[in-house]
Amino acid sequence: MKLSRKLYLGVLGILMGISLYGRETLWLPQLLAQLNESEMREMGMKITAEQIYSVNEGSLKDAIVHFGGFCTAEVISNKGLLLTNHHCGYGQIQSHSSLEKNYLREGYWAYQQEEELPNEGLFARFIIRIEDVSEWVLDSLSRTLEGSLKEEQIQKNIRTIQQNFVRLPHQEVFIRGIYYGNQYLLYLTERYDDVRLVGTPPSSIGKFGADTDNWVWPRHTGDFALFRIYANQDNLPASYSENNIPYQPRKSLSISLGGIKEGDFTMVFGFPGKTEQYLPAVAIKEIIETINPARIKVRDKALEILDGHMRQNEEARLTYAAKFARIANYWKKWKGETQGLIKSNAVDKKLQEEALFRLKAEGIDSLRFEYSSLLDGFSTYYSRRKDLVNTETYYQEVFGRNVQLLQMGNYLYSMSEQINSLDSVQFNKAIERAQQYFERQMRDFDFSIDMEIMTALLEIYVVSVNEQHLSPDLRMIKSNPKTAKSLLRTKLRSSILNEESQIKEILKKDASALYSILQDDSFLQFMGEINDYYNRWVQMPLNEINRQLDVLQNQYMSALLTLFPEKRRYPDANGTLRITYGQVKGYSPKDAVHYTEKTYLDGMVEKYIPGDYEFDLPEKLLELIEDKAYGPYAENGKIPLNFIASNHTTGGNSGSPALDKNGHLIGLNFDRVWEGTMSDLYYDPAICRNIMVDVRFILFIIDKYAGATNLMDELELVWD
Repeated sequence: MKLSRKLYLGVLGILMGISLYGRETLWLPQLLAQLNESEMREMGMKITAEQIYSVNEGSLKDAIVHFGGFCTAEVISNKGLLLTNHHCGYGQIQSHSSLEKNYLREGYWAYQQEEELPNEGLFARFIIRIEDVSEWVLDSLSRTLEGSLKEEQIQKNIRTIQQNFVRLPHQEVFIRGIYYGNQYLLYLTERYDDVRLVGTPPSSIGKFGADTDNWVWPRHTGDFALFRIYANQDNLPASYSENNIPYQPRKSLSISLGGIKEGDFTMVFGFPGKTEQYLPAVAIKEIIETINPARIKVRDKALEILDGHMRQNEEARLTYAAKFARIANYWKKWKGETQGLIKSNAVDKKLQEEALFRLKAEGIDSLRFEYSSLLDGFSTYYSRRKDLVNTETYYQEVFGRNVQLLQMGNYLYSMSEQINSLDSVQFNKAIERAQQYFERQMRDFDFSIDMEIMTALLEIYVVSVNEQHLSPDLRMIKSNPKTAKSLLRTKLRSSILNEESQIKEILKKDASALYSILQDDSFLQFMGEINDYYNRWVQMPLNEINRQLDVLQNQYMSALLTLFPEKRRYPDANGTLRITYGQVKGYSPKDAVHYTEKTYLDGMVEKYIPGDYEFDLPEKLLELIEDKAYGPYAENGKIPLNFIASNHTTGGNSGSPALDKNGHLIGLNFDRVWEGTMSDLYYDPAICRNIMVDVRFILFIIDKYAGATNLMDELELVWD
């Protein structure tokens, strides 16, 4: 293969730097001693890898919990006190709020344990130990096994290992693949289901800047909340009970008042959700040109409608606060991700890496045939799925994420398809799940607002996807968009979704009666036809292509590990425990612009707009600022608020502790800078930064703002 001069120079650069793999990545904690400890010490770390992750002794990993399965939290006292983000606890705070007791607006502090509020469904999961079980999971797999047959054998092996693994009665085991199924790790865990809300600042602190400042630096947000784990009298997991007592942890984090400065060593320990660092260039191009534009287009309209109602109506604001935040969070992330991928020339750099891969594979006779066609296969299959992925993306955004009526319609349609196959026990469980589902949906729902969103998004959907993928009703809307509203109203008028009371009543029916009602429902028929067309023309052919791509990705990852054994490669994030390390560091996102590494409370005041729902501040905080009643938390007469570092974080790292060289808590991770949100796909150390709340600001709010001396007394504070 003949390389262009530009591509040749790029490949040469990769070859020259092959041993200098970026340190700001998501490492497996159990392998730090082998892969990372010496480098971490060179960067300034004073503790050992054993103090970070140990099976036999209490270590930092024993203070880190998977919070609800979607965020991270850390234990900061010997009474099970948890620190996490305000936005991680937002749903729980909202569930305890009402117009009369609006904890989102006013904040909440429990000054004694009897005031701490239980949260149904919220859990905290600890990792006890991690073991490599690849040998047993991949045991007996023939090289001739492919696709579903191979996956069936892998899952069978996983079930066998889980069943036979020795553990205590209260412990759980799960196994997760890494490196696209080339390796498997077992996690022994303990899950605590009694987790109570202890304290939260008002949203004007915890969500200051709201959606305008989301993913942005400089930042001035006090994004934290406090919860507590409760256990039974033996300190073991238990369901909520008034008799439960605060959990006594194996390890809790000490908190440093020493502060941070440019260049300081930092670690972030948590449960990052998902990264895809090893996708080929053609996949990154698809995200830039097809997937993200579709996502953004749909959410632009949904947010526009919600924002209009929330600004005019306090009840609408309370109803849709959490939903608006969820929609806006990734809408803004995807915009920054696209911009960052383009700015970093991610596609070109991936092509350079792939050119090097081709050269290396061609140079090894025994591997030439096996590896040479992998990249061509990627190009073929990504080209075939372009139109299908476009429709899939719009479908997910319109029918799966942003319209509750369509989500509820899909739920009931699926239920109607399954009823006749359920026995009486299964049916009763399905009804119980459905009742819980609709209770959650109706808790934050306004029919007229959702109807407006549904109409607008369906109008976008029908003009944005291949007409072959549309049901007859949707084609009718496409031919005459003005009919959308009237058609939907007609379908809903005689539907059980038209009123909450109807849903409750039909879920009391027996299986035969319920099946008949659901089958005759006009809106569910509308949904069923849409789903039939989607499944036939989009999902089925796309699933087949994706199966082929999964095989290629598995083989490509195996090839990378084989061809470049000298290169340290961390596995992509998959919701399991990881550690990332870097330095407190500013950055320069564009010409003549440089951002320093930290912000102060003064900057929050500069942004203050009285009465604005994003930039208002509580009166008590303004009084503390006026009096400079900062206590021991000030730095040169100012309260540090947020800071940034070069730690590689992603979704799921929200609430993760930022730790210093001694393993002391110095901050709370909550966001990334907008220019670096592409780090899930391509990490660029020049512009990728994680954003953290300085722990001194958190202490200032707990102590001086809330006056929660009961909580301050639990904490271990150090000055180094």
